[in-house]
Amino acid sequence: MAEYEPVPLDDFQQYTPEEMIERAQAFYDEIKRRHTSRQFSDRAVPREVVEACLLAAGTAPSGANHQPWHFAVLEDPALKARVREAAEDEERAFYTQRASPEWLEALKPLGTDDHKPYLESAPYLIAIFGQRRGGIEPGQDVKNYYVTESVGIATGFLIAALHHAGLATLTHTPAPMNFLNEICDRPATEKPFLLLVVGYPAEGAVIPAHALLKKPLDQFTSWL
Repeated sequence: MAEYEPVPLDDFQQYTPEEMIERAQAFYDEIKRRHTSRQFSDRAVPREVVEACLLAAGTAPSGANHQPWHFAVLEDPALKARVREAAEDEERAFYTQRASPEWLEALKPLGTDDHKPYLESAPYLIAIFGQRRGGIEPGQDVKNYYVTESVGIATGFLIAALHHAGLATLTHTPAPMNFLNEICDRPATEKPFLLLVVGYPAEGAVIPAHALLKKPLDQFTSWL
């Protein structure tokens, strides 16, 4: 069938081995400066920056190329306040009832608690949803495949793109997150995956020293 005919891979860029090593090292040098911020400025961020980063996320590979994700960008102060209220309710229950002692002990070096002011101070919250059904064409209602994996890859693209553009991010996962469906007016067939906080770090922002501890290559890779 003509609609399934392959097209040439004509935009692939080849480099010399020396250039490849240089580019790989340059990317590592940049991405290792990415840190999770918990103090955000209310300084405005041009919408065009976020849109370009979302387009980058949309290029991620996905199961059957169905692209089973939706990114709801919240900038309205009233909506962000609703998100904060609901998220802090869930976080209070987590820290006082749901979390095991082992989990709470693991979180201690990060200094986190149920207080989430950045959900209002940051200029953007991006609620990321995985779509159980959909398809590549508007209005389609077919099963999507590898939804969690696909949305996770797209989210990684988005975080890297926002960092590359000069912004800070925080991945927030209050559980459960069903309140995001109501606030963002998303159908029940979409499952909240993650809430991404986006903006500039506040003046004087700090990060936990624990967050700088990264495993060396030989601890998380094997060559077979």
